[in-house]
Amino acid sequence: MKYCAGIILLGLAVTLIACGGGNSSSGNINGNWSATLTGSQDIGFTTSFTQGSGSTLNVANFTFTTQSPCFSSSTTETGSFTLSGNSGGNVQGNFGMTISTMFPPGQTNNELTLQGTVNSGTVSGNWNLTGAQTGCTGTGSFTMTAM
Repeated sequence: MKYCAGIILLGLAVTLIACGGGNSSSGNINGNWSATLTGSQDIGFTTSFTQGSGSTLNVANFTFTTQSPCFSSSTTETGSFTLSGNSGGNVQGNFGMTISTMFPPGQTNNELTLQGTVNSGTVSGNWNLTGAQTGCTGTGSFTMTAM
C-alpha cells in the first residue's frame, strides 16, 4: 500500500510540474510591467495589464517614469495581445499598445505606439512617436519586463 501511495504522489508531482503548477504566473501577460524605450528619445513607464476578451488588453495604473514634454498628465492607453502559445503560464504572442495625449482644440494629439512580441516575462519590439509639437516625433526599440 505504501508503494502505491508513493507512486500516486510522484505522479501528482510530475503532473503539477508539467502543467506549470510550480510557478504558473511566471511570464503571464497579466500583472505589473516596467518599460524602457530607447532610440531618438528615452522614455520609461510602468503599468498594469489584464487580458480582456479576444485580443483586448486592459491597461491600468499607467505612469511615465521619465519626463516628456510630449505628454500631458492626462493620457489614454489602449492595448492588444494575441496569444500564440502558452506553456506552464509562460505566454508568447503579439503585443500592441498606444498611448495618446489630448491637447487643446486645434492641436494634433501626440501618439506613442508600441509593436512587439511577448516571450515569457518580457515584451520587446519597436516604438514610434508622432505629434505636431516640436520634438514629439521619434522611433526606437523597447523592452518591457514583468515586475
